[in-house]
Amino acid sequence: MDYNYPIVEDWTVEELVTVMEFYESVEKAYETGISRVKFMGAYRAFKEIVPSKSEEKKLFKEFEKVSGYSSYSIVSAARDLKDEEMIKGKV
Repeated sequence: MDYNYPIVEDWTVEELVTVMEFYESVEKAYETGISRVKFMGAYRAFKEIVPSKSEEKKLFKEFEKVSGYSSYSIVSAARDLKDEEMIKGKV
C-alpha cells in the first residue's frame, strides 16, 4: 500500500482503527478474497462511525481515487451473497 487512507481529523484513535480495518477489508476482497461475514462485520463497524450516506460516498470516492478499489462495488456484492460465501472483487 503506497497511499494514505481517507480519514476525518476529529475521529478518535479507536474510530480510526475501525475505519482502517474496513478499508483493509475492501483491499483484501480485491487481492485475495474475504468472507462475507467478516466483511459485513467490518462494514457495520464502519457505519457506526460514518452513519451519513453522503459522508460514506465521499470517503468511498476518496478511497477509490487513492487505491483503485471500489468500496461501493464490494458492499453491493456482499449484499447479494450468502453468509458462507467469499467476496472477490475485480480490479
